[in-house]
Amino acid sequence: MASGTSRDVLGSGFRVLGRAIREQPRIFAVAVTGSVLFGLMVIASAYVVGTVVGKVVVPAIARGSVAGGTLALAAAALFGISLLRVVGIFGRRLGAGYMQYRLQAAYRRRVTRRYLELPLAWHHRNATGTLLSNANSDVEAAWYPIAPLPFAVGTLVMLVGAVVSLFLTDWALALVGLAVFPALFALNVVYSRRMAPRQARAQRLRAEVSGIAHESFDGALVVKTMGREAQETDRFAARAGELRDALIAVGKLRGVFDPMLETLPSLGTLAVLVVGAVRLRQGAIDVTELVSVAFLFTVLAFPVRAIGWVLAELPRSVAGWDRVRRVLDATGEMPYGTRTLDPGTPTPATLAFHDVHFGYEPAEAHLPGTEVLGEVSFTVPAGRTVALVGPTGAGKSTIASLAVRLVDPRAGTVTVDGVDVRELTAASLASTVALVAQVPFVFDDTVRANISLDRPGIGDDEVWAALRLAEADGFVAALPDGLDTMVGERGTSLSGGQRQRLTLARALAGRPRLLVLDDATSAVDPRVEAAILAGLRAPAGRTSVDPEHRSPTPGHGGGGAPASILVVAYRRATIALADEVIYMEHGRVLARGTHTELLATVPGYADLVTAYEQAEQEREQQHTYDEVTPLTSGLEIEVDR
Repeated sequence: MASGTSRDVLGSGFRVLGRAIREQPRIFAVAVTGSVLFGLMVIASAYVVGTVVGKVVVPAIARGSVAGGTLALAAAALFGISLLRVVGIFGRRLGAGYMQYRLQAAYRRRVTRRYLELPLAWHHRNATGTLLSNANSDVEAAWYPIAPLPFAVGTLVMLVGAVVSLFLTDWALALVGLAVFPALFALNVVYSRRMAPRQARAQRLRAEVSGIAHESFDGALVVKTMGREAQETDRFAARAGELRDALIAVGKLRGVFDPMLETLPSLGTLAVLVVGAVRLRQGAIDVTELVSVAFLFTVLAFPVRAIGWVLAELPRSVAGWDRVRRVLDATGEMPYGTRTLDPGTPTPATLAFHDVHFGYEPAEAHLPGTEVLGEVSFTVPAGRTVALVGPTGAGKSTIASLAVRLVDPRAGTVTVDGVDVRELTAASLASTVALVAQVPFVFDDTVRANISLDRPGIGDDEVWAALRLAEADGFVAALPDGLDTMVGERGTSLSGGQRQRLTLARALAGRPRLLVLDDATSAVDPRVEAAILAGLRAPAGRTSVDPEHRSPTPGHGGGGAPASILVVAYRRATIALADEVIYMEHGRVLARGTHTELLATVPGYADLVTAYEQAEQEREQQHTYDEVTPLTSGLEIEVDR
């Protein structure tokens, strides 16, 4: 990558800057105009000061008096130039800041949009901390040189003007300028090339530190319960130490070059005074010209640093841009089609898998892929419930992901009402099919916001109706603020079963015609789970619960016709409610039929269901024991309420 080699950093950096200019040409023009105005006024101020010294101050000292009109004219000239410099500074800084922040905001949106377009397989290969770094610090780093860029461009114009004015003043003084200015630029080039690998490494380590921190915080429960606090702290400290050392290396290099960059203009001023004194004695120049040139070198010292600022930040910019571009250039997105499913009267949808094959791409190109599903064909008829049963790794969750098009099959088709899901628009698919995952995700917001998600047409009546269907209206009504209760990050104030019922209600609030449940009630009491599934299978028009009085009252509606249901199931009671059971092993459908038929004809199915049932009984016994037995450790076992 360009950021990894010092030879290419300037070219890559200038291409990044060129991209910024092409995207924001008008704002850049405003900023550069302000910078050029400032630069020209700097040159003008040098010659005005020289004129004031040579034509006003020196004669006044010789005469012992000064003419009031001349002094007023000199003051007016200096004030006018200063005012124009202020206007230039304002335009430059406003334009540069506006341009930088617009670019950062635009690319944060682009990166985030790209994240949402890329398939889950891509996300699985990239750590969350790295993705956060891409959208935040990498975007900031990519456009960090934009702030001093207009100043640097204006400074280049100013340097050209300064060299021309030097030649117009005296060729010997112009040669001093020609020696100093290229030397200053060459020093900045060397500096940026040496800085490139250091900045690239620091930017990479920022992402790694962010990733470790995110993992530790996100896995706080595992870290604490497994007693890994010290080890996680050491792991974070080690990588943070590497980042510290990388930043110190950047600081050391800057500490070496910054004094050199500061000293060169001062040496130029000293050289001008020496050469100018000789030329003054020779009569080639007068005091006015000598003062003007010396003052010019003095005031140029700070603007010339702007070029150094841009060149110094180019390595970091290139490193950040490379990481951002890796996201923007990533392939594998799943474009949506143009077809819609919008029947006049909402009815349950039909889901069908036709000879579907699926495998996950390898983490590295030279490695073989992983085959997950092969020759999978089945149908979920409209209004029916189909249960997927199989051992761990059979491919059940993959089928759930294919049904809602989180991934696409390698071969075969997945259809809803006879239409390939790849041909549907995103809105049509989202309104037709809803997935409730085994691991519930709850936003740090109110119950109402978590269920409605600001979707149009979902008011409080619809929220309560969905909660009732999910058997969640009771515990929500008992919360301190009801629907306005803040549930905490990831729903930490709720039990596991409550979170699952909340996410189920979220899916139901959208009135999907096909509901995919990926073991979505595993943390719910079996009796509650049975009530939920029975409610989902019941016809519309069931009564709803008044949140104030907790009494059944008609009027809220039941959310329309019942949906078709594809459920990944483990419990015997859940499986028995299904109209058809599909038994899978190793990514293939081995048998299908009713629960009773499979128990009698498929030994593997019978053994698996029996094992699940025994495990469930043991868990229920443990829950009962935990509820009646005080724990001397002071810990609380989370029991679904």
